[in-house]
Order: sequence, then structure tokens, then C-alpha cells
Amino acid sequence: MANTKSAMKQIRSSARKRERNRVFRSRARTFINKTRRLIAEGKIEEAREEVQRAIVALDKAAEKGIIHKNKAARCKSRLMKRLNRAA
Repeated sequence: MANTKSAMKQIRSSARKRERNRVFRSRARTFINKTRRLIAEGKIEEAREEVQRAIVALDKAAEKGIIHKNKAARCKSRLMKRLNRAA
């Protein structure tokens, strides 16, 4: 447990940031998983729409510094590669 006032405040601050970041990270993962599932099921048109949502979610997370911009680019690239291979 923290001993100083500033350390206690930092713990509270980190908890707030962690909760906020979880939302964006989770949203991106959800869209990625949905897209992969649609591609596997062969629903290409629905997957195309879902890919766009995933890209927006990844970009927002990267913009806010929740995930690294290169990770976002890598995820988008892999999703598009899967989609194009299936189509």
C-alpha cells in the first residue's frame, strides 16, 4: 500500500485511467473478433462493414495513446489481409 499522499493520489488517478482505457481497448477487440468471425462464416459484405468499425475503434484507441499506433496499423493490416484473402 502507498505511504505518501501523492502515491495514494496516483493510485486513484491510475484506477480512473485504467477504467477509461479498458472501454476503448475492449471496443476495439470486440470489433476485431466480430470481423474475424464473419470472415470465417463467409459473410463478406457484413465483414466489410465491421472492418470499418474496427478500423475506427483502433484509430481512436491509438489516437488516445491507449494502444501504440504501430499496433493499430498492424491490426488493421492483418484484418484487411484476412478480408481480401476470403473475398
